[in-house]
Amino acid sequence: MSEVDTQARRRGGRAARQAERAAPLREDMRPIRPGLQGGQYKPLSDRDIQRIHGAVLELLETVGLCDAIPTCIEAMTAVGCHVGANGRLLIPRGVVEDTLAKAARRFPLYAQDPARDLEPWDKKVHYGTAGAAVHMVDAVTGLYRESLLDDLYDIARLVDSLDNIHFYQRSVVPRDMADPRDMDINTLYACISGTTKHVGSSFVAPGHVEEGFDILHMVAGGEDKWRARPFVSMSCCFVVPPLKFAEDACRCLEVGVRGGMPILLLAAGQAGATSPAALAGAVVLQVAEVLAGLVYVNAIKPGAPAIFGPWPFVSDLRTGAMSGGSGEQALLSSACAQMAQFYDLTGGVPAGMTDSKVPDAQAGYEKGYTEVTAGLAGTNLVYESAGMHASLLGSCFESYVIDNDLIGAALRTVRGIDVNDETLSVEVIRQVCIDGPGHFLGHDQTLSLMQREYFYPQIGDRTSPKEWVERGSTDVVQKARARVKETLAAHYPGHISEDIDRKIRARSNIRLPRNHMRPGYGRW
Repeated sequence: MSEVDTQARRRGGRAARQAERAAPLREDMRPIRPGLQGGQYKPLSDRDIQRIHGAVLELLETVGLCDAIPTCIEAMTAVGCHVGANGRLLIPRGVVEDTLAKAARRFPLYAQDPARDLEPWDKKVHYGTAGAAVHMVDAVTGLYRESLLDDLYDIARLVDSLDNIHFYQRSVVPRDMADPRDMDINTLYACISGTTKHVGSSFVAPGHVEEGFDILHMVAGGEDKWRARPFVSMSCCFVVPPLKFAEDACRCLEVGVRGGMPILLLAAGQAGATSPAALAGAVVLQVAEVLAGLVYVNAIKPGAPAIFGPWPFVSDLRTGAMSGGSGEQALLSSACAQMAQFYDLTGGVPAGMTDSKVPDAQAGYEKGYTEVTAGLAGTNLVYESAGMHASLLGSCFESYVIDNDLIGAALRTVRGIDVNDETLSVEVIRQVCIDGPGHFLGHDQTLSLMQREYFYPQIGDRTSPKEWVERGSTDVVQKARARVKETLAAHYPGHISEDIDRKIRARSNIRLPRNHMRPGYGRW
């Protein structure tokens, strides 16, 4: 073989290897993916968990909850609860134990695209959005404006395109929707039409839930198909801490449970204000409230899917303001993830709720340590993990893109280090040291692992200073802004057909114009 032929063959082999490395990896070969196993970080000892559980049972049995609606009292007294002399609904420990024995476990969170279904059990970790921000923030100017229905839909489209954000729970409130019914129905439709991932939404009145079911049945292809694969869950703040039922939310919960919708049982006290300043006490209160909700759900329908959602937030005790990006928040969320594992329930906690008003260094470090600890604690569903600022008062398009990179790195820490005969690399080291060339850059192991073992950020910059200057000296916000514009100008999922869309619009007052849901809309 001639030297020319040899060189051509080498070039061809190199090109083939480059093409192989550039090809998309199978899901099981990716360095990160939904459902990686966490659980390495444990702020609570086994004894701590038992003491918290004991305090929870004592509270439910002796203090109970007030303001239960009649249907709640009827359902819960039928399973062994009782109303005390002071009118509070008391839950004996035996009822809690019976509920835990029959509660739903290992239920998927379905998506409209089955390839995006989630398995949130054991210590499998998934990151997603949530919140009820009332503002959008401009990442460059820092100016805040009211959030709109178009923003909610556009965030859904953006999330749909970001691999490391695994589910989309409504993250902003459409302030251009004055009527509560319009707000609930349009929130639901903007979310489910903007992404094929699992969606979380919320409702303020039971009639709105019923109308929402009509829409979901049409999208699913019938009520039976919806019940077989419910791709929307209800975020339900059924309690007002401390230990008080929220009447309207409870009525929505009952309709949701009977309609087959998974319920996120969300108890969100603020330490030092609506829950104890002691961190252990904050965990106790929120766990007690969520277990009360679990009894409630299972009294209505045994085995109905419910997500264990104790969300103890933190107050800056100097001012009373919420501090979503604090180290204490990281501890509380991780501890609540441990409690979900103790009960063997699908659990969801918040992380990534920076106090910073814009995507800056403060946002980066606050989001970083809260999201990494939540993942390492083995949280099944990490809510609020992308896009949020000002302790949930603001949302930022660019931050969803930036946080997608951050979450990818967090997931890589969750995955940890694989230790086996191959990865110990003894033979590889021997070859390089004895046979040459004295480095590992071109070794087959390096080439085979560069995609499977390592996570690479999409917009994070790893160039040299010289190359960075040559490329325009752009910062992460500038690169994220370009990615947002590129994505939102072109990415319109279109999985809901025009025929179904027309039927939904004939049934409900959908305010998102159809032309806003097609390429060519001028907003981007």
